Amino acid sequence: MIKIAVFDLDGTLVNSLTDLAQSVNKGLRRAGLDEQPIENYNHFVGNGREVMIKRAMGKSSEDEAKLAIVRSVFNDEYKVHCNDNTVAYDGCAELLQKLDERGIKTAVLSNKPDEFVGRILKKVYPQHCFTEAWGKKPEYKIKPDSQALLAMLSKYGIGKNECIYIGDSDVDVFTAKNSEVKMAGVEWGFRGRQELLDAGAPFVASTADELFEYIVNCDE
Repeated sequence: MIKIAVFDLDGTLVNSLTDLAQSVNKGLRRAGLDEQPIENYNHFVGNGREVMIKRAMGKSSEDEAKLAIVRSVFNDEYKVHCNDNTVAYDGCAELLQKLDERGIKTAVLSNKPDEFVGRILKKVYPQHCFTEAWGKKPEYKIKPDSQALLAMLSKYGIGKNECIYIGDSDVDVFTAKNSEVKMAGVEWGFRGRQELLDAGAPFVASTADELFEYIVNCDE
């Protein structure tokens, strides 16, 4: 029986691409570099802030002075603008409510810096109470490492077989595999169905309703 559904954040519960892209692009401009089209950030995000910035910079990321500029500007801008355009995906608020009603805990585990996770969830899902909502914490490695997810399960005495992890990218598939928990992908996020299937996702939902049915029936 599933006792907890742990969600990735960006590309899974929230569409945050515009705010991320605009904050990085301001840093690129400040460093004298070309901005990236917003759609390019679909493949820049997923492995944490530092990797996103370096992917956006390309070879220029090897210049430590420019990297420091982009990083600093991003941090300053995203603190102010992380919720300007970030919104929930269709049906996810209802999905979370239905999981609550079934007695299934809900949590978030993201590679986004921890300071932003709670702020975004409070704005985008103000009516929902997550059991836990973790971003990148200094004591744990980033996904797809299993450390943070297993620590979260241990905190509540939940077994691996009682957890399902949900995400939109290959990073999320590998996180579930490394943690030895069940997994479901969502095709509405940043990477799409094929990347998830190629990485070995056992199921990819097209809608929040499909995801709910899979979660509650995956043990049957």
